[in-house]
Amino acid sequence: MYELDIERDVPLAPLTTLELGGPASYFVRAEREPTVVDALRWARAEGIPAAILAGGSNLVVPDAGYRGLVIQMAIGDLAFQRDGRVHAGAGVPWEAVVEGALARKWAGIECLTGIPGSTGATPIQNVGAYGQEVSEVVERVRVIHRDDLGVQHLAAADCGFDYRTSLFKQDPTRFVVTGVDFALRTDGEPTVRYAELERSLETPSPSLEEVRSTVLELRRQKSMVLDPHDPNRRSAGSFFLNPMVSDDEARRIVEQALREGLVDDSAEVPRYPVEAGRTKLAAGWLIERSGIAKGTRRGAIGVSTRHALALVHHGGGTTAELLGFAEEIRRRVEDRFGVRLEQEPRLLE
Repeated sequence: MYELDIERDVPLAPLTTLELGGPASYFVRAEREPTVVDALRWARAEGIPAAILAGGSNLVVPDAGYRGLVIQMAIGDLAFQRDGRVHAGAGVPWEAVVEGALARKWAGIECLTGIPGSTGATPIQNVGAYGQEVSEVVERVRVIHRDDLGVQHLAAADCGFDYRTSLFKQDPTRFVVTGVDFALRTDGEPTVRYAELERSLETPSPSLEEVRSTVLELRRQKSMVLDPHDPNRRSAGSFFLNPMVSDDEARRIVEQALREGLVDDSAEVPRYPVEAGRTKLAAGWLIERSGIAKGTRRGAIGVSTRHALALVHHGGGTTAELLGFAEEIRRRVEDRFGVRLEQEPRLLE
């Protein structure tokens, strides 16, 4: 007998930042780790799939909803310990971790401010922005194994972190993240290694708080901070990943841009070396140079007026329309530049 408060036919759209999609057949809110374990056990006994929902800022829900159990992750324990160590339950809003760290002058996540969603999602996605990635400060991740429902801590080295991905994202049916431990730098210097951030800072030696406030302002300018008054608010942030290509492929695209008059100088094509033989391109630049301008609309779905990477739901739309427009953008970029964009938000299926 499970002591679970399981609801039926719960709308999921209001629990996501896109505000799209249908209901969950079954739904439970889990504020404690044992509740997550019991919910997974119940779903297994019922022979239905189970999915995790947290902040809903990186999730696309199908119009038909989810024919299984959705577990809303609400584990909210948060402890700032000593020597820069932090423990956060998976349901803690990420900005609460950033605010607590900055209040103590602990460095390592100041550039990750303003990112919506929950702490448990940060290692799954290996969230990053303005020159920082969360994998740089993750010490270990607490997980439930879906196969035997056992609990374990995984060291950062075992989490398979890479650009916007991890072991948890690559194999989503294997683990459920319930908590994260971070190791921050006490009295550390802020991270300033992103050109746009460096240009925007008013002083050559900024404080942690100055870096954070500058990042927040840059995100606001791109509608990347949740704001109920922003017409671009119904979004999942960046809908596409910045593609990683070979250095030869990057040179080909630069030559094409010069040949077609898209730029006057090769330096105008944004690209960033990431490892030996690999270059990261700017997906937003590729989208706009493929003829999809900011503000482009397809009915209720459109590109943000402030950021070409964000797709926006203007109300009254469907997930099918969103995914259809996303595929149109992919085709345009692939036809123009030979690069296939990868979707960043997770599709609930």
